Amino acid sequence: MTDTAMRATGAGPLFDLAGKVAIVTGGNGGLGLGMALGLARAGASVTIAARRRDKAEAALAALAETGAATLFVETDVADRAACFALADEVARHFGRIDILVANAGVVNAGRPESLSEEAWNQTLAVNLSGTFFAAQAVHPHMKAAGGGKIVTIGSMMSIFGSARAPEYGASKGGVVQLTKALAAAWARDRIQVNAILPGWLVTDMVAPLRENFPGFTDAITARTPAGRWGVPADLEGVAIFLCSPASDFVTGTAIPVDGGYSITA
Repeated sequence: MTDTAMRATGAGPLFDLAGKVAIVTGGNGGLGLGMALGLARAGASVTIAARRRDKAEAALAALAETGAATLFVETDVADRAACFALADEVARHFGRIDILVANAGVVNAGRPESLSEEAWNQTLAVNLSGTFFAAQAVHPHMKAAGGGKIVTIGSMMSIFGSARAPEYGASKGGVVQLTKALAAAWARDRIQVNAILPGWLVTDMVAPLRENFPGFTDAITARTPAGRWGVPADLEGVAIFLCSPASDFVTGTAIPVDGGYSITA
């Protein structure tokens, strides 16, 4: 089969990540692990960058079952120096960096009138500054390799307002604008930068909402045309697409993966 034919059928190199080296921040669980598994199954070597080494052990075991080469680097993305150290270690270990999924994030829910300065600063530091620092750190390695893929993680709160999580919405709105800026700045370096906006997915982060607010789970399901909550595996396909040659002419976008939640009133 010719290369043109393989691209036309979606086979072969179009979605193939063999030989590629990926970093997934916050990849030791939840959405990050879901995307890391997708990249590993597509052939990439995967580094998990996270703060908790103990939590990463189970994630590394799951990744090992795919046959992918793996690495864990303990990293606080809010620390710029730590992000640059992460990139240098991955480049030393694997010889290159091709993919960054800047997934690490936190939420400190609270109404704006009572939100503490500490909560505001922490959320912005991890979600927004951490995304920027990680992207800065991998840029020279990707440029040296002739290009790369950066995937940032927004949220439904990049689109909608939330009375109970203003700091989270501000950070995730910022991530989308940062994504556009990086895409414009680095396009000539053959680096594509795109955002995924996850809808309501079942993760540890949303567990308190599901447990503490009666009717919340049913209300989300009722509004979602797909008729269900998402799961981390629902992000695998879009992550592979945005990290593969299939998206070489796609940059600066923000793609909702939400079962249609954001298109309904």
